[in-house]
Amino acid sequence: VAAAGGARLVEAVEVRTPAGLARCDALIIPGGESTTISFVAAQSGLLQPLREFVKVLKKPTWGTCAGLILLSEQANATKKGGQELIGGLGVRVHRNHFGRQIESFEEGLELPFLGAAAAPFPGVFIRAPVVEEVLRPAPDGGHKGDGVSVLARLPGRVDRVEAGVSQATVERDSGDIIAVRQGNVLGMSFHPELTADSRIHVWWLREILRLR
Repeated sequence: VAAAGGARLVEAVEVRTPAGLARCDALIIPGGESTTISFVAAQSGLLQPLREFVKVLKKPTWGTCAGLILLSEQANATKKGGQELIGGLGVRVHRNHFGRQIESFEEGLELPFLGAAAAPFPGVFIRAPVVEEVLRPAPDGGHKGDGVSVLARLPGRVDRVEAGVSQATVERDSGDIIAVRQGNVLGMSFHPELTADSRIHVWWLREILRLR
């Protein structure tokens, strides 16, 4: 992030090495296959630098879908032997909560952090995880301190659970947790990067600039 003539310029680069990561002021870990991302990061010598980036340097980091899994402190329904996580979010996630690829769906989401009058956001869920449990909740529901704040839930999924699409249980009244924040770390179950709606990206960049 740099200033030019009073404007803020943002350069987006791919990160494949520790040296590439060291150039970054902030990081997005997008969707994909979390086990594969974790394996490639380990083979590239990136896992420990990523943990330091997120948890020691506390630079802004946003994970979507697989990125949410990797940024969680705990994950259920992992492959045999588990998988390496980066951590940073005090939550436990359930992988593939809504079922297989064929059960992917899009749903309009009410996201209060975009504004009270904001139109629903097109949430794309592809083999999506959910936050099964918040391990360290924020005491006041805010974004300051070390606790986890719930930013969004997905109501109305109980019928799909009861139909057998997902074996995980949900509370009928509250819905599934699909977006959380803990200090510098943001995690979402869905894929904003697969839509033409840039509102979450704009909001996140503004949050980065506000915290600098």
